[in-house]
Formats: sequence, structure tokens, C-alpha cells
Amino acid sequence: MPYLMLVYLFAYIDRANISVAKLKMQGDLGFDDSLIGFGAGIFFVGYFLLEVPSTLIVERWSARKLLSLIMIVWGVVATASGFIQTRQQFVVLRFILGAAESGFFPGVIVYLSHWYRFEDRARAKTYFMMTQPLAILTGFAVSRFILETVHWQGLASWRWVFILEGIPPVLLGLFSFLYLTDRPGDAHWLSQDEKDWLTAALTEEAREREAAGRVNIMAALRHPYTLLLILIYFFITSSNQGLIFFLPSVVDEMKQLSVTMRTVMTMLPYVLGFFTIMLVGFSAQRTGERRWHVAAPMLFGSVMLLAAVAAGHHIAWVLTFFILSAGTSQAFLPAFWTLPTSYLGKSAAATAVGLINSFGSLGGFAGPYSFGYLRTATGTWQSGLLALSAFSIFSGLLALRIRTRSKLHFEHDKT
Repeated sequence: MPYLMLVYLFAYIDRANISVAKLKMQGDLGFDDSLIGFGAGIFFVGYFLLEVPSTLIVERWSARKLLSLIMIVWGVVATASGFIQTRQQFVVLRFILGAAESGFFPGVIVYLSHWYRFEDRARAKTYFMMTQPLAILTGFAVSRFILETVHWQGLASWRWVFILEGIPPVLLGLFSFLYLTDRPGDAHWLSQDEKDWLTAALTEEAREREAAGRVNIMAALRHPYTLLLILIYFFITSSNQGLIFFLPSVVDEMKQLSVTMRTVMTMLPYVLGFFTIMLVGFSAQRTGERRWHVAAPMLFGSVMLLAAVAAGHHIAWVLTFFILSAGTSQAFLPAFWTLPTSYLGKSAAATAVGLINSFGSLGGFAGPYSFGYLRTATGTWQSGLLALSAFSIFSGLLALRIRTRSKLHFEHDKT
């Protein structure tokens, strides 16, 4: 788990560092907010393409080999982003980066189901999801440091943001091929008794899914929860990614704050986010409840965005509401990602995870592009926040349709 968290840290940094690099890249290349929003969003169109195949490869072949290949390819593309000169190059590389990284997150979600029983997965995924705010927090700090201090070889500092943060995934990909283990039965660091116990527990869980007819690909396509979770994930991703990509720009407009204070204000929501993911995830693990652990953070975050708009030019209140919104926006993740593998198994679960993450992640195009378009069209960030708040409210309302854990886990399909 610590190693997967480390790799995910760099995946998220390479995805989100455009939000910092843009602060100087726009002036050098003449990119407006609309183009930046489009480029940030086109990542998720590329991301959409290879999710389902990747999850099936993890289920049927090898997580170790696939994840290693993904890391190397995305690291190379991320580094190449430091050499762009034109709008077309920017858009194309963002698209390829999304395609290259697309299989990592859903692949890990399926991979964790090979190692953790249902009752342990919320805790495992809590640890994994805690990496997101940690990555954003670390990425903002490191990227901002590079942006302000690194001007080697006559290259602009924003180029070094991409170059220096693209190299570690390549090295981690090479190491992962040797380090990761596909299944408990292959783990040299477990005793034979431990291997037998864990394998038996996971096998029994798989038999429950088979008895319910929830193991083939068509089961994922037929199950109504697949569509519901796709819609929830689409709208909350629209809101969250729009906020992640443009929060540094909104805060940067507050010129009455020092550069140091603006950096701190950009990072602080994700300090809070680290703890809210942990608290909500462990609560979901302890109680077994899923619906409110998914819906409540979404609804709370949307209300905080509305409050930030209503606060107008009262900087202290605006920043407070930003911190509360961004700091709770991802707390739903651990509970949410236990759901697909709770009602489906084997290829069906892998397909569902891929479908939810691929179609849902298209919200990563809708959110940044909507915010960037509205910001350019109206000249204010408030209009963009209203759109992000609407996305978050809708996802929270949909999440209230999730049934309780006991019904979700044990009730057979009636379809």
C-alpha cells in the first residue's frame, strides 16, 4: 500500500501540475483560460479510452506488468510536455497523457480486490485515496518552488515543472516490474498459512458473486448501479477537477495577499482534505454505511462553493469557504470505490470499475472547460463556481439513491 500511494502521488502531480505551470506558461505562449481549461479537460478524453481494457488486463493477466508499462509511458509524455511550443502540441500531449495514465487508477482499484476482503477494502482504499490531497498539496508546493526558482539551461521555469516531475514515474515503472506482486499466492513475504487463509477468504467472496450471476462482463452492463455510479462520478469529477485546476488562478488574483500567503491558501484545502478522507473512510469502514458517506461530502462542498460566491469581495470569508469546499470535496472516495466490487465480481467488477472511472472521468473535461469558458466569457470566477456547485449538488442527490451496505452486498440481482 505505501508503494501504491507513492506511485499515485506522482500520477496526480503530473495530472494537476498544469494548474501551477499555467501561471507563467500562459504569458509565454499566449494561452487564455479557455484553452487551458480545454487542455486540462482533454486529458480526461484520452483517459476515457483505455480504462475498461486496462481493468480487464489487471483481472485476467498481470497488474504488475500493466502498471509498470503505464508508469513509464506517462512519465515520458509528462516530461515531453516541457517542450511544447504551440496550442496544438499542448492539446495533443494532454490527450496522450490522459490515455497513457488511464489504466492506473482503475487498475489499482481492481488490484486491491485481489488482496483485501470486502470488509477491509474501505480502509485500504482510504489509505490509497488519502494520496490525492497529499499529491495536490505536495504538487502545488513543489511545482510552485520549481516555477519560482528553476531556470536551468535557458529554459523557462514552467517547462522544468513538467520535465522534473515527469522523470520519477519512469524510474518507478522500471522498479515496479521487480517489486509488485500480482496475487497473495505469489507473495514471498507471506507465510503459507497467511497465503492459504487470504486466498480462501477471497475465493469464498468470489463464489458469492458467481452464485448471484455477477461475474461476467454483461452483468456489469446490466446492473442499474453501474449507470448510477457513472452519473455520480461524472458530476462530482466535473466539480472537483474544475476546482483543482483553477483554484490557484482564483487565489492568484487576490493580489493583496503575498505570494507566500497565496501559496499557503492554495495548499491548505488539501491539508484538510487529507484528514477528511481519512475520517470519512474510517467511519465508512467502522459502520458499514455507504450512502451518506458518499453523499454528505458532495452536498457540503457544493454549499461551501455557493457561500464563496455569496461572500463577494470579502477575502477572508471567500478563502474560508474555498478551504472548506476543497477540503471535503474528495472525502467520498473511499466509500464510493468499495461499491463496484461489492455488488460484482471478477470480470464484471473490473468492467464496472473501468466504465465508472472512464465515463465518470469525462467530468474532468466538463468541469475545467466549463469554468475556463465561463471565466473567459464573463470576466469573473464566480460564474464558474456556480457551475461547479451545481455539478456537486446533483452528484450528492444522486448518491442518496445508493442502498445500504447489507442490501447492496447480499441481495441478488432481480434483473
